Amino acid sequence: MTAAAVAASVVFAPALAQAADAPAPTAGAHAVQTTPKDKISSPAFTTYESPASASQRSQAAPGAKNAQQGADAPAANSGLAVGIAAVGTSAYGIELTTAVISDPVAVAVTVNWGDGTSDRFDLFGQSTDTRRPHTYAKLGSYTISVTASDGSGYFATNTVTMATPGSAYTPYGPTRLLDTRDGTGAPATKVQPYTSARVKVGGNAGLPAGVTAVALNVTVTNTSTPGHITAFAEGGTLPETSNVNFTPGQTVPNLVIVPVGANGYVDLYNGGWAPVDLLADVAGYFTHTAAAGYTAVGPTRLVDSRDGTGTARGKVNAVSTISTQVWGTAGVPSGARAVALNVTVTNPQETGHLTVFPGGQSAPTASNVNFQAGQTVANSVIVPVGADGRIQIRNGAWAPTDVIVDVVGYYSDNSKSAYLPVTPLRLLDTRRGDIGGPLDRRNYVYMPLSVDEPQYTGFVLNATVTNTQDSGHLTVAPDPNSMTQYNNQTDVRPTKPPTSSLNWQAGETVPNLVQANPGVNGIVDFWNASDGDIDLLVDMFGVYQNN
Repeated sequence: MTAAAVAASVVFAPALAQAADAPAPTAGAHAVQTTPKDKISSPAFTTYESPASASQRSQAAPGAKNAQQGADAPAANSGLAVGIAAVGTSAYGIELTTAVISDPVAVAVTVNWGDGTSDRFDLFGQSTDTRRPHTYAKLGSYTISVTASDGSGYFATNTVTMATPGSAYTPYGPTRLLDTRDGTGAPATKVQPYTSARVKVGGNAGLPAGVTAVALNVTVTNTSTPGHITAFAEGGTLPETSNVNFTPGQTVPNLVIVPVGANGYVDLYNGGWAPVDLLADVAGYFTHTAAAGYTAVGPTRLVDSRDGTGTARGKVNAVSTISTQVWGTAGVPSGARAVALNVTVTNPQETGHLTVFPGGQSAPTASNVNFQAGQTVANSVIVPVGADGRIQIRNGAWAPTDVIVDVVGYYSDNSKSAYLPVTPLRLLDTRRGDIGGPLDRRNYVYMPLSVDEPQYTGFVLNATVTNTQDSGHLTVAPDPNSMTQYNNQTDVRPTKPPTSSLNWQAGETVPNLVQANPGVNGIVDFWNASDGDIDLLVDMFGVYQNN
């Protein structure tokens, strides 16, 4: 897997402000090194093994000989055995290691991959480390059988069953799994500092037991000190990254896509200095079985109540719902099962929340975006598409507000890209000097995340802005230039799309999950659409990969 730890260089261009004309960009340049692909690992790269002692021996009919051995083959090979180990290497791929124990004679080895295909190779005598890669056409669980045979007529067979590392998506909900305020899914008490709330996922609320990862909208509320929330699989190591950042008095939501522990639980760690309340709403889940794959698009604006895009022009009324067509719009085909969005509320007149849910259904008791009067707040959302090809957005406030929706991708049965979690990795932190200082106003940093690696079709990132000098927004989009153009200085200045991934006010620290589209060149741009410098942090949590 190839992913840049930070951008290889930075170019500058005027950015389209969300509400005002942008001034000319400042001058300057940034350059950093990339992270080698062998620095990236995945918790899904599990090793499945069966020792040579587990081999099952059998004997052919008397006089039967291996065709390659001939009549002079030995009469017996009493120690013949084969040990096997299979480890995941990609969403659809594995590497098989065989260890053959044998007398010094020719041995034929046949590998049946469990998908109707097989390989054969020949050895002489004992071999302790023979490796063979294999890529499956479909996600699933496969039983691999390895048979070693020699001219004595003896066979040794060993098997191992393993699942492909990648997972496919099933839309679900949104359904509330945790609310520490009322005791949903946990005791009705705040989560204490430096402790975790446990969220039961696998086998809960109709979710299957074999869930590998889950899309959760995590909301922190009733905060009294600064802090952060980190989501991780129970039984795993607490990562040094964060998913939700908050300040005193804030109610902050953020979508997380997080692996689920072997026991079916996800932990939400309170990294603040005081107790907080936590809510978690499930939007969908991933399993090793075939379901919906992912396709990145855009980003493309689907709804903007300020100008009438995708809905009637004018604020969404208090405690009311709007509906918008998704199938056949913004690159989303008919039949798509779920859509990945960035939903922004702006110009709200009162405190409230937005709930995004499938067309043709009633609004659930869940929220996707929480806001206060006057705020501009964005959050990533993955929502099932209704049978009518539409989604709905409900304004839960007692006053009108404007709503903006950008499409970044969709999940469908025809999409081939599977989700692969990666061990959380910090790709960029301008505070540590990755680009020589803060990201300048109205400028962008480009990241070569999958150059010359087209099998990587999307990246699950968490972007955080901090030390913000003025209000603004972050836009994440594919770069139209290739690395060859950048290296040859023949690149053209990209035009920033009129979309946003997160919004902030001066002095705020704001995170948001970003499902980044690397486009045809494998390069992702991060735009600072602000009149002030910012520090930008980008953490990687997963990738989408085809076969």
